[in-house]
Amino acid sequence: MTPIGSQTIRKVMDVLQSAQSLARVIATISAESGANLPAISPEQIRAMNASPEVTERSTATSYPSINVYCERISNTLREKFRRFSGSARIAVEVRGSLDRLEGLEEQIRFYADAVAQVLDNNRGDWGDGVFYPGGYEVTFGPVKQGGRNYLQTAKASFEVEISY
Repeated sequence: MTPIGSQTIRKVMDVLQSAQSLARVIATISAESGANLPAISPEQIRAMNASPEVTERSTATSYPSINVYCERISNTLREKFRRFSGSARIAVEVRGSLDRLEGLEEQIRFYADAVAQVLDNNRGDWGDGVFYPGGYEVTFGPVKQGGRNYLQTAKASFEVEISY
């Protein structure tokens, strides 16, 4: 059996990296709003739960970036005679950095909206026992020193139902 957290993260990454998902939504938001949003390539979407300071010191980081990680796994055994029947709480963290404060918060809001729209568009069965019923929470962090000069994050957290 594949580890629950790893398989669920792969499913989320597949949803974000698919041809119809995040890149297309960002391009649409950029065109509709008139904002100049840099595209996010599949390489900028990583399965990692590390602070920006650690990431910048240990890897080649380009912004904007998206980190996907599992915050919590809960086996509630709702379905009897299954190995796992419960949920996982997933976080999709968007990080943006600019050399000036102007425009950073707006850029992060647009990327957070894009992630939310991808989640809205992909409700339902993700296959292999993973089901996304909908619903999420987005939180915005304060601007900090880091990245190109200033760094800000937004995190979308949501539950997926899992049954194996």
